[in-house]
Amino acid sequence: MPPSRRGFLSPLNQRRWRNFTRNQRAFWSLWVFAVLFALSLCAELIANDKPLLIQYRGDLFFPLTNVYPETTFGGDFPTEAAYRDVEVKCLIATGGLVECFDDPEGLIEDAGDGMVNGEAIEAGWSIWPLIPYSYNTPNNLGRPAPSPPDADHWLGTDDATRDVLARVIYGFRLSIVFTLIVTASASVIGIAAGAVQGFFGGKVDLIFQRIIEIWSSTPSLYIIIIMFAIFGRGFWLLVFLTVLFGWPALVGVVRAEFLRARNFEYVRAARALGVSDVTIMFRHMLPNAMVATLTMMPFLITATIGTLASLDFLGFGLPASSPSLGELTLQAKQNLQAPWLGFTAFFTFAIMLSLLVFIFEGVRDAFDPRKTFS
Repeated sequence: MPPSRRGFLSPLNQRRWRNFTRNQRAFWSLWVFAVLFALSLCAELIANDKPLLIQYRGDLFFPLTNVYPETTFGGDFPTEAAYRDVEVKCLIATGGLVECFDDPEGLIEDAGDGMVNGEAIEAGWSIWPLIPYSYNTPNNLGRPAPSPPDADHWLGTDDATRDVLARVIYGFRLSIVFTLIVTASASVIGIAAGAVQGFFGGKVDLIFQRIIEIWSSTPSLYIIIIMFAIFGRGFWLLVFLTVLFGWPALVGVVRAEFLRARNFEYVRAARALGVSDVTIMFRHMLPNAMVATLTMMPFLITATIGTLASLDFLGFGLPASSPSLGELTLQAKQNLQAPWLGFTAFFTFAIMLSLLVFIFEGVRDAFDPRKTFS
């Protein structure tokens, strides 16, 4: 291990990292997932209906971060330029010095010589993403939608003529970000609640258990529907509601581990030395409960992804304009004549969930004391 990593990690965490890297399936799953997630974080640079960079009359423009009206490029409309329109492309290529609406393709070809209708121009240019379509951009295909894969749309289009590959890239990012936020928040609340129950026991445990039983029996789907009807559908509202009903998932496991460990010798010794209850719970007891907690983590993550997909499939999830994988699954169900939609949704979910399960299996084994200290 490099010296920098030795200085950053404790000896115990070094052994855990070595155990994780020995699990080749988990290690390579982590690398594949990290690459895919990193690419999805740069989705706007990969799939977008706006150029990354425009050079026009010697000036540089960045449409991804700024809004430019069509008049900026010699057009007639004060609204944002539609960069995929052939007229706008012609205006940029010819420097906006000529009319581009009669024969735009011919003018673009003539503009390469530096003269248009006897006028000298400085021809412009633009750099486009690899996939020149965004997740919510309809495409005028001139044929029925959904359309099968072709050279322009590698995974075809959906029933609204939107590029499926672009929606998969953005939908993958949305699902992972949603899952990370919900899982982290629900885990913190659930672990804290389970630790308090298991450590103190008695009436505290009894009261908490009754509260959790009542809360777990609440019909979460109805609450989500009611809240969306009042406040409207939104990402952060869905995150809040999912955390609100998801935190009890880890309580039982953590509670059982703390009930088992509360009478161990090291806990009694810490109490005799005057160590505070909070320090005993989260510094000494919680690390011993992490194996059981991490065992449940893959199920919590897959359940969160499934919850988001199910709500979108039923129409009670994110807004319809969001790049949802659940909405793609619904389109596959409604368009059985377009099998590429079903295959895309299936393989996206299968690859994403498999990678996450393999990674957390490796994390669980790395935190297992029997393997760490063997």
